[in-house]
Amino acid sequence: MKTWFHSWRAAVRIARRDAWRAKGRSSLVLAMIALPILGVSAADLTIRSSELSVTEQLERSIGAADASFGDPGLAGEPVFQTPNGDNVYPANWKEADNAPWPSGASDPRKAIPAGARWISDTQGAAKLTTVHGLLQTDVRELKADDPIAKGITTLLDGRYPKKADEVIATSAFLEKSGLSIGSTVSARNFDRPYRIVGSYELPDTLTTTQIIALPGAFLSPYAKAAEKAGALASGGTTTYLVQHAGGFTWNNVKEINTKGATVVSRTVQLDPPADSEVPLYQMEGWGNYESSGAADAMLLASVATVVGLAMLEICLLAGPAFAVGARRSRRQLGLVGANGGSRSHIRAIVLSGGLVIGVAAAVVGTVLALILTLVLQPFLEDLMGQRFGAFDVRPLELLGIALLAVLTGLLAAIVPAVTASRQTVLASLTGRRGVRSTSKVLPVLGLVALLVGAAIALYGSVVTDQFIIVAGGSALAELGVVAMTPAIVGLFGRTGRWLPLSPRLALRDAVRNRGRTAPAVAAVLAAVAGTVAVATYTSSSDAQYRAEYSASLPHGAVSFFQMEEGGRDVPAVADAVQRYFSVETRADVSRVAVGKPGCPAWGGGAGCGQYEVMLPPANECPMWASTTDGSDPSEKFTPEQRRTMVKEDWRCKESRGGGVYVDGGILVGDARLLKVLGIDDPGAVKALADGKAVVFSKPLVDRDGTIGIKQITDTKAAEKASMENKPAPGKVSKISTHLVAGDPKSYGLQVLLPPATAKTAGLTTVPVGAYFSTDALPSSEQRQKLDAELATLGAGIDLTVEEGYVSDDSIFLIALTVFAGLVTIGAAGIATGLAQADAEADLKTLAAVGAPPRVRRTLSGFQCGVVAAMGVVLGSVSGLLPAMGLRLTEERQQLRFHEQMLAEGWGGDTSPPYVPIVVPWETLAALLVAVPLGAALLAALVTRSKGAVARRAAT
Repeated sequence: MKTWFHSWRAAVRIARRDAWRAKGRSSLVLAMIALPILGVSAADLTIRSSELSVTEQLERSIGAADASFGDPGLAGEPVFQTPNGDNVYPANWKEADNAPWPSGASDPRKAIPAGARWISDTQGAAKLTTVHGLLQTDVRELKADDPIAKGITTLLDGRYPKKADEVIATSAFLEKSGLSIGSTVSARNFDRPYRIVGSYELPDTLTTTQIIALPGAFLSPYAKAAEKAGALASGGTTTYLVQHAGGFTWNNVKEINTKGATVVSRTVQLDPPADSEVPLYQMEGWGNYESSGAADAMLLASVATVVGLAMLEICLLAGPAFAVGARRSRRQLGLVGANGGSRSHIRAIVLSGGLVIGVAAAVVGTVLALILTLVLQPFLEDLMGQRFGAFDVRPLELLGIALLAVLTGLLAAIVPAVTASRQTVLASLTGRRGVRSTSKVLPVLGLVALLVGAAIALYGSVVTDQFIIVAGGSALAELGVVAMTPAIVGLFGRTGRWLPLSPRLALRDAVRNRGRTAPAVAAVLAAVAGTVAVATYTSSSDAQYRAEYSASLPHGAVSFFQMEEGGRDVPAVADAVQRYFSVETRADVSRVAVGKPGCPAWGGGAGCGQYEVMLPPANECPMWASTTDGSDPSEKFTPEQRRTMVKEDWRCKESRGGGVYVDGGILVGDARLLKVLGIDDPGAVKALADGKAVVFSKPLVDRDGTIGIKQITDTKAAEKASMENKPAPGKVSKISTHLVAGDPKSYGLQVLLPPATAKTAGLTTVPVGAYFSTDALPSSEQRQKLDAELATLGAGIDLTVEEGYVSDDSIFLIALTVFAGLVTIGAAGIATGLAQADAEADLKTLAAVGAPPRVRRTLSGFQCGVVAAMGVVLGSVSGLLPAMGLRLTEERQQLRFHEQMLAEGWGGDTSPPYVPIVVPWETLAALLVAVPLGAALLAALVTRSKGAVARRAAT
């Protein structure tokens, strides 16, 4: 034991001294190992610090309260809830009874026990005036300085509001609005001014634009003013923060649930009940669904695979660097052997080099991660949009990450250590390299791994639909290619006979010294294979998305909609679009409104209804026809019958997809809209002039050539009828139509009504937006000017500019190529440095026989280029296998889903899915040509033409 300890201590001291002497090489290897440790440690610190404890989560949501009481909107009916209050279900309602779903407000205050203290917390929204115009803002009514609310907000500057006309604002609101403490703010349709007296932040959502007023000071008077102006204010939701001696146990929560209120209890959150004690989990179809063991195992396997491949890449990059050190220290190692040192001592010295660098990398990476995370904490919090709960340092996790650095250093030094220990003492002292021999077992194992991995990947992509099988087989095949690299490098050597002197020497040197060439080539291979695999998969997916892309409008066309406030800003927005864009044709459109003009298109609110386009019973698809008992009519047909109906029955065919969202499919406008949409139908233009509706969906037209539009004013009766599988009561207006022949692309429009016809039919219309055709796509400057003006209007505008399919993957592919190029240049550079150390005697011989000084430079460049070229070629071929396997697997999955869709009669696109495999030729060209050429030129530039004067070697 004592001898072992002393020998390793001496080896570590020698390794530490060598590392200090070769600062450049040591720094390079240390950086390669420390950077991943730095990144992973920093990520661990950031994730752990951002993970809030239950106490911290409760402090930010309910402050210092014992519970939060809320109204689930089930008309006060008894409810079941989950312990955290996220899911609520009426306790006495059963779907089989065909009873209407309970709906309506209740007062949770009736469930608050006597003697408890509480404050209200009401949240709504409004458009507030700013320096730039109007800004959609969350409005909260809360006595934020009450001890119960402590922790919900963090006051940054100023004070909390004391009067009804005072508010505080988040820093995000002040930044976006251009306002400051002391400024006044008001809302659209509500001219009462409020003074900002303080700035605060919400620790959980730093980017939220919000103001806080005292309870009852803003939302109620704002809603009255908005209703008076004909607008519809957003409804507020109120919860009650309650303090009660002893808190609220799970039994208390269940008792309160019987009164129709939901509870988020501090006591329950800190000590959750067992699933068997939660009534909601005992109902059919409910359960406490958490991640399964299989999912956790798959996640762990994925993380282990990524970590393993990263360690392999680092070992392949760092291994040649340790070999350089061993080669430069061979005389020293020879002296160790000459003085009685055994091969184990020499291996210990080289391995100690990996140990020293690994420990140093672990310390540097961990310390830098701690410092950087602390320094960058405000930036990280802003990036994540929330404050850290606490700076959470978990020593065991950081130690485990640090041990990976030590292990990586040792693994990277194993092969150089074994190689150095096999050198004879005489060869080490004289500098002779001896005869190199390569293992014949490793290539055979690599070939077996390649064949087995390829078979597994092929099986996964052709027979099964499991991505994990394809990924595992591809990884095994790539490891097999890595193991075969020395043998493959030897095959490359046969091309040297056709090359000029310098590249022939470089290739011969690489082949003869496969021990240092193969790791570098394998490192390049691994990086390039990953890059090519991701690039191929991304390019293939991009081609699929391009083929599947459905335009919202004709190319270059523009549209906008304002669905709120009765379209009061539509004329101003349309004028702004026409002013900033190069507009050819403008088509203003309106929508059908049921109830007050300010009602939203989807209904809701007092005095607001909705409408629907009637589908004649004879035109209803037999598989989708409604039944009185609520049964599924498609079950009456066989899969083959359903498949035939979806493909051939016009009643079951869906109209061509795509287009902007048109509420109900109906717009009120004139023939200019047809021109903008590119619909060339003289009959449709004439029909509009004659007062007929133009219809693009054949099933909507009844046998008498009319369509029916039902106005539903009693929404509660409509909901009840829906639950009973009956038609909703309402007034039906019949309108004569013109059906556009064929299947033209109408971009979401089903019915176009002339304004006069809508009025005659008794339909109320309000402006909703406009369509535009343009001479050219708007530039970025034009878009920015329009956006700035729309911001001053403060209107909720849904603007669409049809630019065609725009790929987001180009920058990603460039980044991948750059990454692979950097790894290639780094690995090839390391191999070139080792080659120069080995080839010094050859270079001296060349110089002695009259070779010009530039031969050293060109030889260095070709050595680097040869390594880079071999790795890039092998990596490019290896990277195609996993990408093709994954795409074939996706094709099988999508084909299976497509067949299921047809067999079940779900409708949709009846054409088979298009899943192409596209080779990214631009990326491959950059990798195969630009990267090796760049590596060669860079190596030639940094190499000196003249070598250092050396003494005569001993003989």
